[in-house]
Amino acid sequence: MSLTRFVPFRGLNDVAILQNRLNSIFQDFARPDEATEMLMEGNFVPAVDVYEDAEKLVLKFEVPGIRREDLDIQVEGRTLTVKGERKFEKEEKEENFHRIERRYGCFVRSFTLPAMVNPEKVEATSAEGVLTISMAKKPEAQPKQIQVQVAPAAAEHKQVEAKAKA
Repeated sequence: MSLTRFVPFRGLNDVAILQNRLNSIFQDFARPDEATEMLMEGNFVPAVDVYEDAEKLVLKFEVPGIRREDLDIQVEGRTLTVKGERKFEKEEKEENFHRIERRYGCFVRSFTLPAMVNPEKVEATSAEGVLTISMAKKPEAQPKQIQVQVAPAAAEHKQVEAKAKA
């Protein structure tokens, strides 16, 4: 039979590490993240897709339930700013809401425009809850088609040189 030495505080280090991990998990859970804070404040940030083609740069915002009058689009220098507000609609009769998951309030999104965009040619349209902002590219930023010239064959080229010298 072998003797094992008893160390009374051996397992406490492991317990302390576990306790610290559990505390950090619960602190993170209790602390609202940015999205939760924005939801509690009533603010939200609509999703946006940005893409470009040969002639324009396009931004598409998800803004269902936001009226055209509640949108403000401005271009200052090389900055595009889109502001909007989705208002909470109250009906005359009393409603007993059990959940409110749709987001209401104001939003502001700003984008730095690349130098290739012409800030004078900006168009905005809205259809089916999607705001589309199209910005034309400057003519010098648009691709140009280059025609490939057929070079004369080497023998023809030498004959042309000889005739030019004569």
